[in-house]
Amino acid sequence: MPSDPQLFADRTALVTGATEGIGHQTALGLALGGARVIVHGPSAESTGAAVERLVAAGAPASALEQAVADFAHLDQVRELAVRLADHHETLDLLVLNAAITGPERRTLTDAGNELCFQVNHLAPYLLTRLLERPLNRGADSRLVALSSSLHRTANIDWTDLTRAKRYSRIAAYGQSKLALTTFVTELARWLPEGHTALTVHPGVAETAIRPLYGTSGRPAAEVAETVLRLCSPATPVVNGGYYDGLTPSPAGAQVADKRSVDRLLKLSERLTQRVPQAA
Repeated sequence: MPSDPQLFADRTALVTGATEGIGHQTALGLALGGARVIVHGPSAESTGAAVERLVAAGAPASALEQAVADFAHLDQVRELAVRLADHHETLDLLVLNAAITGPERRTLTDAGNELCFQVNHLAPYLLTRLLERPLNRGADSRLVALSSSLHRTANIDWTDLTRAKRYSRIAAYGQSKLALTTFVTELARWLPEGHTALTVHPGVAETAIRPLYGTSGRPAAEVAETVLRLCSPATPVVNGGYYDGLTPSPAGAQVADKRSVDRLLKLSERLTQRVPQAA
């Protein structure tokens, strides 16, 4: 955790998926470093319990705010974004951490999207786009999205995005992280001067996602240290970069393919209903 209690002073941060694992430890580190932290979770119960644990771990209660939205429901994401934009003039830091592995069987959301793709990509896409004003008002806002090394070997199945023909948890997860990495990499090009966005595979933690990697994991608090370093305004970063730990690394080839980028952005706009569906 940050040794400098003023490292994130005067900064407002939103951490998605902050009720457990890496997100929870990141929220703790930010709060201990002086940030005002918006703690996101899928339910009031889980978010409230997370805030209680953060306070017990030393985070000042006055610096914590609860934000509830189940990413399996895009209407809740929209409502959350509106509330946050109304209550916060600026957001200095957005940590897109919330993610799932997806269930054993293919599952669709009420919007008709494959569950993993919606939670891991469409919901953070929608949240980010709707929070552009408070993110852009600051002098040096930063977006840190948790990607995965599995995005490098994944592909976006344009003809079967919901994986109806052939579903597997690892394929769905990889597809969702490839989409998120592509979006954030492209987003970096649009940002005002001094603002940055990046994706990172911080390492494998002992969380529910760990079995996808087929290896042992490290404690979530240890992996969160990498995220916190990249969140720090004192850490220079490559805008639009993909990081393996703290090292800038090549992203998957599809991330830089212009046709894929354009197709994904148009698809994301349509599936989040930011543009009207074709009749």
